[in-house]
Amino acid sequence: MLRKTLLWSVLVVTLLPYAHAQDSVRNVELLASSCAACHGTNGHSVGGTPSLAGLASAHIIEQMRQFIDGERPSTVMLHHASAYTIEEIELMADYFSKQK
Repeated sequence: MLRKTLLWSVLVVTLLPYAHAQDSVRNVELLASSCAACHGTNGHSVGGTPSLAGLASAHIIEQMRQFIDGERPSTVMLHHASAYTIEEIELMADYFSKQK
């Protein structure tokens, strides 16, 4: 019985990071989908709004910081950027940087 409990414990601890990684992927896709109305699906804009796809993640993070700090004026992006945590901004920046 103890061996079985130990085996299950090891299995759960081993697989836990993979479950968290899957949650992060689903989370970033959901976060990124909120940008689609203006910046296009997966960051590929078809209108006058800048495309996010393929931009360097550091650039996206810096732009979001500037919106939050009021260094880059924009009523719409100030509200959007201010609603995200830095972790969410980093996840989205990484996601959009990988879109081709």
